[in-house]
Amino acid sequence: MKKIVIGLILVASLWFVFAPGPIDPVAWQPPVDKGFVGDFAENTDLLAAELIPIEGGEGPEDVAVDAQGRIYGGLHDGRIIRFDNNGKNQETFATIDGGRPLGLHFDAGGNLIVADAWKGLLSINPEGEITVLTSGHGGRPFAFADDLDIASDGKIYFSDASDTYNQPDYLYDLFEARGHGRLMVYDPATGTTDMLLDKLYFANGIALSMNEDFVLVNETGRYRVTRYWLKGDKAGTSDIFIDNLPGFPDGISSNRNGIFWLALPSPRNPKVDEIHPNPFLKNIVAKLPKSTQPGAIKRGTVVGLNEQGEVIATYHDPLGEHVYMITSVEQLGDVLYLGSLEAPQIGRLKLESKRD
Repeated sequence: MKKIVIGLILVASLWFVFAPGPIDPVAWQPPVDKGFVGDFAENTDLLAAELIPIEGGEGPEDVAVDAQGRIYGGLHDGRIIRFDNNGKNQETFATIDGGRPLGLHFDAGGNLIVADAWKGLLSINPEGEITVLTSGHGGRPFAFADDLDIASDGKIYFSDASDTYNQPDYLYDLFEARGHGRLMVYDPATGTTDMLLDKLYFANGIALSMNEDFVLVNETGRYRVTRYWLKGDKAGTSDIFIDNLPGFPDGISSNRNGIFWLALPSPRNPKVDEIHPNPFLKNIVAKLPKSTQPGAIKRGTVVGLNEQGEVIATYHDPLGEHVYMITSVEQLGDVLYLGSLEAPQIGRLKLESKRD
């Protein structure tokens, strides 16, 4: 009997190792992780952030503020909640049934434009009525609409993180390393959707430059930010804005005055970097329960960049004791609003705040 049990365990183990997995990975050699040194050196400035607690929900991945100073965040359960400008009196502004609101941004008409992981690009008017603007392009539906920014002419630049894996399976996209992401633009004047860049490695945060001559898109799976030129001699081409970041870049925003704010929700995970060169090993890891797969490391990091891609400021909570999994940063006046994919709170930090 004992031999039979051992034999069954051996067969099951072999099946687990050699059976087809949920992904079709390719090898990639990550650049050497330099860590939080030099321009990215650690501090504890994020411990000074004010916290706005969320009742009955979590995961305000992005934050937007309307013309009245009211604060909005989209939650895991599809609700978009709203606080007054003091961070009080929480209410539900709208509910996207079966959706997961991620990127949020108000247009010139006061409509809240939403990148929803399941529904695509949406518009929600001030009364909370929802309209689908676009849900696919070229026969490829958006599997993971992620973030957006809006130009002065009304065009909406947004990312489809992956056309293959949905939001709950984002680790599959990162492990596979095949580049399923896209940079898109939607023109409300014509109702048309165009693709600007394809084969991005988990296309994430979106931000336009001060003069709207280029747009940035974060490639989370490559630890970098890519720039797509909209005007000038380089129009229609792309290059790398900043590379080899010490963490996974998620959201990015522009204060439209020459500064980009970049959210790094987690440092790079050494276990992820170790398996990237080995597709066979990545396939095995992808078959493990998600709770055992290498993922995010708890901490909070915000990086300020100028329009040349140089680091000009950093704010940290090294242990994630106060703010963590920061996935978006939005500047309004002298205040940074901090969103999080997981936390039951919105952070708010005055730029002059420092913790000794």
